[in-house]
Amino acid sequence: MAQAVTAGPAGDERLARRSPLRRLLGRPELGALLGAVALFVFFSVVADAFLQASSFSTVLYASSTFGIMAVGVSLLMIGGEFDLSAGVMVTSSALIAALTSYQLTLNVWAGVAISLVLTLALGFLNGLLYVKTGLPSFIVTLATFFMLAGANLGVTKAVTGNVASDSVRDMDGFAAARKVFASQVDIGGVSVTVTVFWWLLFVAVATWLLLRTRAGNWVFAAGGAADAARAVGVPVARTKIALFMGVAFCAWFLGMHLLFAFASVQSGEGVGNEFYYIICAVIGGCLLTGGYGSAAGAAIGAFIFGMTNKGIVYAEWNPDWFKFFLGAMLLLATVVNLLVRRRVAR
Repeated sequence: MAQAVTAGPAGDERLARRSPLRRLLGRPELGALLGAVALFVFFSVVADAFLQASSFSTVLYASSTFGIMAVGVSLLMIGGEFDLSAGVMVTSSALIAALTSYQLTLNVWAGVAISLVLTLALGFLNGLLYVKTGLPSFIVTLATFFMLAGANLGVTKAVTGNVASDSVRDMDGFAAARKVFASQVDIGGVSVTVTVFWWLLFVAVATWLLLRTRAGNWVFAAGGAADAARAVGVPVARTKIALFMGVAFCAWFLGMHLLFAFASVQSGEGVGNEFYYIICAVIGGCLLTGGYGSAAGAAIGAFIFGMTNKGIVYAEWNPDWFKFFLGAMLLLATVVNLLVRRRVAR
């Protein structure tokens, strides 16, 4: 009898150990990693300036500004939803901080705090509308996109008489806030923007959340099979609202960077960037259908975006072709992700 009990689990294919190679092939970010290596080698060959330390610092900066948002967007996509208001929400958060600080003559940190509260409220509203109405998140956030884009322009012109906010450079707290959100760190004589380090921290926290916490399991379950997850006690509604608020938090952080990097904000910025964030997540292995992906993959996708964006310039090609290459990478990444997903399913 003891032999039968021992033999049972050993013969159960569900309990069989997978080799490290098979586990690697099942990772969602594998295709993006291979693509990033190939793209890095390619631009290193065709663009002499690409490997210069100052040039690579610029690549990392471009990657970080999209990568920070890609973290929140990737978690939301793993949870099975989209947020098309993410791009203009970045601008909204920056305008809230700038306008409240300047018009009310507050310390800029007060504007930062007010912006955080209101931006998180926007994310909560997106999630609540989605949960309560049952409408696709595409429709809910598309409506939010148009409302925020109109409000950004309308409120800014009504308050300042211009399409941009007033400069907050000379206001109390600006220098301290700039150090947190937009400072330069000298590493070996090369200036690296602090957003690169914040980006890496965000990716590490999101990866830990997904792979080491109960909330991470809820995210995968809510995106993969919401009804089944709800049936076994997963708080699907709360999880998805929290994910929308996660996107809003990332939008607030990037908005603060833009404000304190340039001291003022153009009200029309951010339109269309939501698609770039989604592209970073998809290139990094997130499925459009939800339930599969990783924050690390989205970070690699953002790095690919940054390399392509700046590599074309360093190679002295016509930048008009940038979106063509971006679309081609998106198509290729989607096909690779589909093949990897089918292999995992088998």
